[in-house]
Amino acid sequence: MTAKKKPTIKPANKPKHVVEVPTLKDDNFDDAVALTLTRPEVHAAVTIQQWESLHDVNALAKTLSLQIDDVNNGNMKRPESMLLSQAHTLDQLFNTLAQRAHRRETVSSCETHLRLAFKAQNQCRTTLETLSNIKNPPVIFAKQANISNGHQQINNGTPAPATHAEEIKNQPNELLEAQHGGTALDTGTTSATIGKDKAMAALE
Repeated sequence: MTAKKKPTIKPANKPKHVVEVPTLKDDNFDDAVALTLTRPEVHAAVTIQQWESLHDVNALAKTLSLQIDDVNNGNMKRPESMLLSQAHTLDQLFNTLAQRAHRRETVSSCETHLRLAFKAQNQCRTTLETLSNIKNPPVIFAKQANISNGHQQINNGTPAPATHAEEIKNQPNELLEAQHGGTALDTGTTSATIGKDKAMAALE
């Protein structure tokens, strides 16, 4: 008597766009979902999967996470390769659009294709400039400012308030002006000779 073979159960195909949320026994599910969906690599994986549905979103997130770790550890080979590849792609867009502009029969259509071609050219230049800054970071020379110790006050556009000593210094002049009809005394002119008072002469 031959034993019957048990039918093999194939695992159900998991949708490629469903994000897996890892949780532990005591974890709050809402918190776990929020923690997973706010990870940058998960956001990127969801976006890539919507454009390329053949990819599995969780496999994408795992791969992106490994690449992020490489960059955090100082390995910039992939970002540099990415920028150079994008520059080549943008250069190809520029040439394709420029050639199509040449074949246009109307001025408006030719102008539209040339405008897009120049945008691709500018983006190519910016991408190469970014790559150059990564490979050769610019050196910044900063001069040290000599700042004296203590409190400093900077007044822009408004006169600084008079100090207490200046206020005391100006008070006698203001009193003299008030006693002489509001005109300032000229200390540089020679004053008239005042005769002696007869009543006071005896006391001298």
